[in-house]
Amino acid sequence: MPLSLAIRAALWIWLIGALAVGQYHWLARAPAQAVPAVILALTGLLVLAYRAFGGFRAWIEAIDLRALVLFHLTRLAGFYYLVLYHRGDLSYAFAVPAGFGDILVAVLAVIVAFVPFSAENRPRFTYLWNVVGFIDLLLVFATATRLSFNRDNYDFFALTHLPLSLFPTFLVPLLLGSHLAIFARLKRLES
Repeated sequence: MPLSLAIRAALWIWLIGALAVGQYHWLARAPAQAVPAVILALTGLLVLAYRAFGGFRAWIEAIDLRALVLFHLTRLAGFYYLVLYHRGDLSYAFAVPAGFGDILVAVLAVIVAFVPFSAENRPRFTYLWNVVGFIDLLLVFATATRLSFNRDNYDFFALTHLPLSLFPTFLVPLLLGSHLAIFARLKRLES
């Protein structure tokens, strides 16, 4: 099986597994701290695979840098966080900072990907965007971790059921991993 096909198959299997976790409410039965733990574990596995398997690293490196940036358009889901806050399904402490941060990063991704910056300036703007996007995810992760210790927190009910369960079990690790891959690529470009 060609490597590209194997990686795609693994991503599909991961997505199907993440869907099963949400469908069968496996995270809902776990302590709330399982949500940040899952994000850390899955992101760690991605980083480990990137560092340990040259074929996987080469596959990631072959993805156009703009495509990695545009992957963050998925963060427009921040609008959904705001809707859930408005409905009372997510707290202000989680939904509003996460929602607006994700929307901002997604809009900036379009600018970074499509504005015709000079060849000299494109890496700088991409780096700045990547720092903002990475910090946003880290802040949301820190907020989620802090809130996970509040037993009465209803944010984690929403994050353990579909569709939001796909965030900790699939999307956030991929977003964090893509930020790290962009940092690595930009570092190589500057050398």
